[in-house]
Amino acid sequence: MHPTLFRLGPISIHSYGAMLMIGFVAALLWARREAVRRGIEPVKIVDLSLWLLIFGLVFARVVFILLNLEYYRAEPLSSLFLAQGKFAIQGLSFHGGLAGAMLGGLFYASKAKLSWLTLADICAPAAALAYGFGRIGCFLNGCCYGAPTDLPWAVSFAVDPTATAWTPPSHPTQLYSALGSWAIFGLLLLIKGRVRGRGQLFFIYLALYSVMRFMVEILRSGHSAEIAFDSLTQAQVASAALFVISLLLVYCLRPKP
Repeated sequence: MHPTLFRLGPISIHSYGAMLMIGFVAALLWARREAVRRGIEPVKIVDLSLWLLIFGLVFARVVFILLNLEYYRAEPLSSLFLAQGKFAIQGLSFHGGLAGAMLGGLFYASKAKLSWLTLADICAPAAALAYGFGRIGCFLNGCCYGAPTDLPWAVSFAVDPTATAWTPPSHPTQLYSALGSWAIFGLLLLIKGRVRGRGQLFFIYLALYSVMRFMVEILRSGHSAEIAFDSLTQAQVASAALFVISLLLVYCLRPKP
């Protein structure tokens, strides 16, 4: 675990934020290349990425706060992008970020007079690529770990910032998510030339992500994940709903004869 990669004087470079930015840059570079192949100016993807980043981060943070409202009522300052009174990227909800990014994409597509569905297809593999880097950041930060296990690759994580207490050997679910997301990235590259309906690739990505997230949450259930319904976590409920909606949209977006 390396929550802080290094320090430049009074400035600390945190591993989670650094991996988020690496993922963002990697996704942007890939999306620019795909945009050229589809006849869209690369500069438009750069402009789009800024809207996705702003809307995505804000919605991801807001939804995370709403899901953990009891804690943030007691710690109002932490409701901002703060940790111990300092600016930091913390506590983000993927599903909230997804909703924000979709709204940001809709806004930009309308402004730039581009097809939102085409932009979404360009961004789908890029999102899978970036998500993997984000989960590596979670691993380095020591958050989002899984339940105890006796598997040989189990990892102990610090329970508090002072590292005075550690978890028992636990599932490194962050690494499972990273590898799963990169596998989805590879699969999307294999099928993108065969998917004909605009927007289908994007919703196929969401369906695949939902399956992966649901399965990974099984290894976190009742440990470091919030229970929402019976034995299902909040993320599992959201993933199940997103999976069904995504499949319906893949069907609805199929090319008409």
